This record gives sequence, structure tokens and C-alpha cells, in this order.
Amino acid sequence: MKGTLLILVFFAVTTGCSNKAVYDNVRIYQRNECVNEPPSTYFECIERANKSYEEYERERKEVLEKPESDVKIPKTIRMLRASAHYRE
Repeated sequence: MKGTLLILVFFAVTTGCSNKAVYDNVRIYQRNECVNEPPSTYFECIERANKSYEEYERERKEVLEKPESDVKIPKTIRMLRASAHYRE
């Protein structure tokens, strides 16, 4: 399934599609994947997949404009960064 997404994104990028077109194709894929969700989480999955490109861009810009210390970084990435500092 992830291979399908990768092919979809690769095709969109190599054909010169805009960022919005790529985002829309990913949303379609995500909605199709929601079918595999249990009924209790299906509607949440659809709601996440229906985020508009404009909303996505706004949220993305907000995150990029924040100093790194303000952004919540997953614990796994923080641990990887910490271990990389020890190797330097």
C-alpha cells in the first residue's frame, strides 16, 4: 500500500504537478485507506484525510515559522538527535 502511495507521488512529481495536485492525490489515497479502519475510527480517518490544501499550507507555515524549541518533536527523533550529538 505504501508502494502505491510512493508511485502516485513519484508520478505526480515527475509529471510536473503542482504541490496542490500532489496533496490532492495523497488525500485520495488516504481516504481510500480509511476503508481499512475499524468502524469506530473510520469517520476520524475521513476527517483527517479531508483537510483542505489551504488549511494544510497554513498549518505547515505556522510550524516552519516557529523556533525549533517551540515545535513538538516526537520522542524518537529527539533520541536520534541526542545520540548523533554524542558521536560528533
